[in-house]
This record gives sequence, C-alpha cells and structure tokens, in this order.
Amino acid sequence: MSLYMLPLAIGPWQIALIVVIVLLLFGGKKIPELMRGLGSGIKEFKDASKEEEKDAAKDTKATKE
Repeated sequence: MSLYMLPLAIGPWQIALIVVIVLLLFGGKKIPELMRGLGSGIKEFKDASKEEEKDAAKDTKATKE
C-alpha cells in the first residue's frame, strides 16, 4: 500500500470510532433527521442529473436531424 493511500484505509475500529463521535456530537434524536435530509438531497441530485441527461439526449437528437 502506498503512502498516499494510507489515510484512506479505514478499518472497522475507525468506523466504530467515527460512529461514536457522531453520536456524541449530534445525539441519537438528531441523526435520523440528518440522514433524512441527506437522503432527500441525494434524491434531488439524481432527479436533476436525469433531467440533464434527457435534455442532452434531446439536443443530440435535434442536431442529428
């Protein structure tokens, strides 16, 4: 493993430590709300990217004609 990849090597203990820190910072009640917001943001991003793909396909089809 190269020296540059070392920080990206996350094992189970590091993940457990990150989860504990997040729980301590935000509390158990706030985490579902944060995840819900993250999920809706990802959904909006996917919808926007699909819309852009459709527009690009229309533009490509229009230029071929």
